[in-house]
Amino acid sequence: MSVATAQKRGFGAVLWDYLTTVDHKKIAHLYLFGGGFFFLLGGLEAMAIRIQLIKPENDFVSAGFYDQLMTMHGTTMIFLAAMPLIFALMNAIVPLQIGARDVAFPFLNSLGLWLFIFGGLLLNFSWFLGGAPDAGWTAYAPFSVTSPGHGVDFYVLGLQIAGAGTLMAGINFLVTIINMRAPGMTYMRMPLFTWTVFVASVLILFAFPALTVGLFLLMFDRMFGTAFFDVGLGGNAIVWQHLFWIFGHPEVYILILPLFGVFSEIFSTFSKKRLFGYTAMVFATILIAFFGFMVWAHHMFTVGLGPVANSIFALATMAIAVPTGIKIFNWLATMWGGSISLKSPMLWALGFIPSFTIGGMTGVMVATVVADYQYHDTYFVVAHFHYVIVGGTIFGLFAGLIYWWPKLFGRVLHEGMNKLTFWTFFIGFHLTFMVQHFLGLMGMPRRYWTYFEDQQLDLGNLISTIGAFFMAFGVIVFLINAIYSAVKHERAEADPWDGRTLEWTVASPAPEYNFKQTPLVRGLDALWIEKMEGNGTPTPAEPLGSIHMPNSSFLPFIMSLGLFIAGFGFIYQTDYNWAYILLFGGMAVALGSMLIRSLKDDHGHHIPKEELEREAD
Repeated sequence: MSVATAQKRGFGAVLWDYLTTVDHKKIAHLYLFGGGFFFLLGGLEAMAIRIQLIKPENDFVSAGFYDQLMTMHGTTMIFLAAMPLIFALMNAIVPLQIGARDVAFPFLNSLGLWLFIFGGLLLNFSWFLGGAPDAGWTAYAPFSVTSPGHGVDFYVLGLQIAGAGTLMAGINFLVTIINMRAPGMTYMRMPLFTWTVFVASVLILFAFPALTVGLFLLMFDRMFGTAFFDVGLGGNAIVWQHLFWIFGHPEVYILILPLFGVFSEIFSTFSKKRLFGYTAMVFATILIAFFGFMVWAHHMFTVGLGPVANSIFALATMAIAVPTGIKIFNWLATMWGGSISLKSPMLWALGFIPSFTIGGMTGVMVATVVADYQYHDTYFVVAHFHYVIVGGTIFGLFAGLIYWWPKLFGRVLHEGMNKLTFWTFFIGFHLTFMVQHFLGLMGMPRRYWTYFEDQQLDLGNLISTIGAFFMAFGVIVFLINAIYSAVKHERAEADPWDGRTLEWTVASPAPEYNFKQTPLVRGLDALWIEKMEGNGTPTPAEPLGSIHMPNSSFLPFIMSLGLFIAGFGFIYQTDYNWAYILLFGGMAVALGSMLIRSLKDDHGHHIPKEELEREAD
């Protein structure tokens, strides 16, 4: 929505519209704003970490506060920034790519959004209520069980609420892609982005319950005196690691697979070629997801699982490099002989290939069990996973946001500022994390608050911190670019990049109903086929008629607010009697909203055919 439209309608009306919306495109905006806010918050935490490590024996922050910064940086970036920003792209594009008018469950889509926002806010309230979580983003027992204060309690409840929203979103997109594809769009005609979202949604469905179980057990240990992870009372701290990584390693692929889809769209569009080896890419995606559930214990080579278990997980970890390699070579083959256009989304995609390949290579290195005893818990591992997550996920998010910004907001971002963002971020990224491989090999442990002067770690940490400032500058330029494009009032064309898929057939931004008439899909790259035949737009699969649309609802916001209030009650019920008011009051609000939703008949509304004809005129 443009600034001019907001001013014309009044910001109060626009705010109410967004608080009650079930439209997937507006929900994409909210995911983008929420995820963007937490991304900036996580970035500030990262900058504080890097400033602390800029020189030996620095005292920029205290040791305890450093633990909180380090924990919250990882937790925020994984759960509250990367995931929601991916959901923003999923919501904005997947229904358009498959020729649907909305997602399968619009109400559930809104509920998942507000659960993420309130879960993230609950987690970050810990900063102001006695201290943030300090047990690391992985919250390893027994430290997470014995950590004083309520920091880890905020971690448990915040992630439970946000994770429920993620699970809902995964189920929603599975049903949407299975049931709501346009006529003619078989599975093997779906764009690669839709395929990767589909597979990532399957991963969400199977991975998040493990995290949910682990968080419940941790909550019982901390709040109700159970002993699941307390070794002194007969528990087992290693069980937490298993539960966390059974979720945690598929989570890496939940983050990266949709961005693999983004890069596939971009390489194809800006090379003016059909994606090379489409079928192989689809099966490689499925294979990556399958292997993703068979490698979790490679995070645990040093805990004493024994040589047989370690060998099995090492082999599975190395095997996952094969389908990933297939993707890399297919992207290169897509560009081979193509008419390449070096627009900014393509720059991010080109920068991704060497960056992610380095991350994959170091991944195979840490999969070698005997060598992992040297790498484990050093900055080598920090460098490895940042090369994968930043060099893959964050590069992909920038590429996807720039590429689909016209569909999100009806504007094309300024190309000069896009390129300035890319080059400063790309250079800063490699400055920051390349040197960390060598710091790790020199013995610098991860998560340490400071280091001594005579350890030869000074220069590497200085370079790393300078790189972080480059990255921060690139993000600031991107924010300025977004604001600049919003106030410039230059509307984007429906198809500014000469795209190949259905989202480029509708106006920028897309209308409320997406398609006046459901399109008929005649092959892979549905729009490109029509362009080659001189049509420019797909043939409608239905006559023009009235369109059924869901009604807006305030209930998802109220349900999520109720769980947010109840979260405070859970956290403080062992300390204060009045916390039970919050606990039962919040649960009453949430359950009451669910009851109202269950008993209320809401049949939506129709946009009449005459209104659609007037718009066409």
